Amino acid sequence: MKSDVRDNTITADVLSLKQVVNADLVLLYASFGSEISTWKLSEQLISMGKTVAFPRCGENGHMTFHIITDLSQLKSGAAGKYNIREPESSLPQPHTSDDTVCIVPGLAFTEYGGRLGYGGGFYDRFLAEHPYIRTIALAYEGMIADDLPVLEHDFTVDMIITEERTFYCNEQ
Repeated sequence: MKSDVRDNTITADVLSLKQVVNADLVLLYASFGSEISTWKLSEQLISMGKTVAFPRCGENGHMTFHIITDLSQLKSGAAGKYNIREPESSLPQPHTSDDTVCIVPGLAFTEYGGRLGYGGGFYDRFLAEHPYIRTIALAYEGMIADDLPVLEHDFTVDMIITEERTFYCNEQ
């Protein structure tokens, strides 16, 4: 299955999730490189009237989210270490709640929600400050590993959506 077909399958599955349908706010990452694309997902969420916000990475590993109403509000090469598109800092920051969903990036995941990120700890710090936010990872089947070097401070995701299946992790 080609990446764009897999991305479309993952996007459709995410949009059908009750957690996303009922979300008051969806925090997304700006996909780049070989990551699962978030562009169609974000366009569709905006067209559904959802409040959508993207991250802006700052000093000392601090990350803030800013609300956008159009993808043109994301700019390349701002402060982004990897030249990832980011919102301007002047855009409003959202208020999170128990109905907020965060779509998180990663390089690899375990079936139990373990996540290998890019090593900056931005999402770990942000989610430690907002532990009530529902987390969903997007991954290709090949990104699911039996084991990862997960550290004690690394958060685990609540759900993983691949082109073939959905993993429910951290269910109480």
